Amino acid sequence: MAEFPLTVPGDPALAGTLTLPDSPGPVPAVLLAPGSGPLDRDSDHRRMRLGVTRDLAHALAAAGLASLRYDKRGVGGSPGDWRRAGLSDNADDLVRALGALAARPEVDGGRVVLAGHSEGALLATMAAARGARVAGVVLLAGSATPGDELLRWQARQIAPTLPAPVRGVLWLLRADLERKVAANHERLRATTTDVARVGGARVNARWHRDFLAYDPRGDLARIAVPVLAVTGGKDLQVPAADLDTIAATVPAPVTTLRVPDLTHTLRRQPGPASLRAYRGELARPVDGEVLDAVTSWCRTVTGLDRVPAA
Repeated sequence: MAEFPLTVPGDPALAGTLTLPDSPGPVPAVLLAPGSGPLDRDSDHRRMRLGVTRDLAHALAAAGLASLRYDKRGVGGSPGDWRRAGLSDNADDLVRALGALAARPEVDGGRVVLAGHSEGALLATMAAARGARVAGVVLLAGSATPGDELLRWQARQIAPTLPAPVRGVLWLLRADLERKVAANHERLRATTTDVARVGGARVNARWHRDFLAYDPRGDLARIAVPVLAVTGGKDLQVPAADLDTIAATVPAPVTTLRVPDLTHTLRRQPGPASLRAYRGELARPVDGEVLDAVTSWCRTVTGLDRVPAA
């Protein structure tokens, strides 16, 4: 495996890493899109190192596939301000990155797969629906639920997992977490600026307006290439039942995988699902079953399995 810096041209330019396998090119490739918020090319946040796209890149290289992962706007080596980027801006960035990857001489531009985790799965859905020239799409913890409904669903899942003192305070205040989330949605919908203050915090209001209004099912219905969708049975941020919606909505062939005990971090968690266990999970790499499923599917959909591995 070898890794090189790669800059995605455009405004703003995006800093990334091209990872190549130890096999002669041009080879098939996978464009990796991280989740929401200020994540770098490895899917790392300054407070939480997810490492999803890094682990995927290294697993793909071992399986004979190249990959590109990149820093989002205003993160790592990419200029800009992530708080001012809407969901559609992030999708535009993914399409630009796809062009940069497909143009590389080491890469077979006709055999490129889009793969995204969480928000990245939505971006991959949006790009594929626009007609991006790809061989397939991988949706890791990807939603098929409208944004406003999804955030209310998350509140219902997360509330019982909060620490007892927090639940006690909410009870004393007669506070309904889902209702508070819905109220914040209305405040965000009423904003007109890229950045706004909600609950005393500066948030990316433009992204939230886009997300609240976005229904992935419309774009899923326009995907014309094979899809692999993977979600965990203990995901508190995306319903595992959305796998059935994806399979029923995408007109092209769909392979779904629901992994028991897997959380939104793509690691396994024993016991009741809880956000509090995330930090412990992140000391481990991405789940091996997930990595094997993605690499095997990508090899098949790009035709690499028809060629003897180097």
